[in-house]
Amino acid sequence: MREERAQLPEVEAEPAATTSAAGTQPVLVVRELVKRFGGLVAVDRVSLEVWPGEVVGLLGDNGAGKSTLIKVISGVYRPDGGQVLFEGQEVAFASPMEARRRGIETIYQDLALCENLDAPANIFLGREPTRRRWGLLKELDEHYMLQETRRVLEQLDIHIPDLRQPIRQLSGGQRQSVAIARAIYWNARLMIMDEPTAALGVAEQHKVLELVRTLRARGVPVILISHNMQDIFAVADRVVVMRRGQKVGERRIAETTSNELVGLMVGAERG
Repeated sequence: MREERAQLPEVEAEPAATTSAAGTQPVLVVRELVKRFGGLVAVDRVSLEVWPGEVVGLLGDNGAGKSTLIKVISGVYRPDGGQVLFEGQEVAFASPMEARRRGIETIYQDLALCENLDAPANIFLGREPTRRRWGLLKELDEHYMLQETRRVLEQLDIHIPDLRQPIRQLSGGQRQSVAIARAIYWNARLMIMDEPTAALGVAEQHKVLELVRTLRARGVPVILISHNMQDIFAVADRVVVMRRGQKVGERRIAETTSNELVGLMVGAERG
């Protein structure tokens, strides 16, 4: 049995010029979101929107609430207040798997890959296709998995010479590529990436950023968390800045500077 997944049409698109031009309605709307841990307010009445084909950078120092915010959006935590609307419908995901079924894919720094398995096994993990041998016995359809993995990697311009080698033998950039390919193959409609270029070499950083641009060109919006200001300016259309659990500023990349964003992060600038 084979689940429905993306057809990966070959389309190109320009970065979103304005939010209204990027789509008829935002893919994600967060309204006055609140998350508490005992007496600590980790996310304090945060609101934001993400439109189709848009890359939104999420900036903030350690403890600013960025990771907690995306974990509420992706179903890891239940909110204590506010609303999350996805594709026009209010949602309250009970688990990350429920969010994934709706098309919200989150790639954390640890990537959630099984390092002893190869790329096809990781892309189909938990959704393995089977076929019947002699009309009776079910067996894993490894040929189909390999073909489909090769197809999605080629369409994303990802080159891994040996798809049968374990993930642990791949470079950091190749691992990121497999995680992104898995999300796209299973029809991701919103991608959340947490520090995707951390601990990567310069060439691999550029490749991951190129994949972010590819996602945008295919109309898949991306929320990009990064401490690397260069990454944000390289690929983001807008940036949201958080400080001490609150949203303290929002800017279009074309209308701001790194000094202004740092000022917002440390409290020297007003949002």
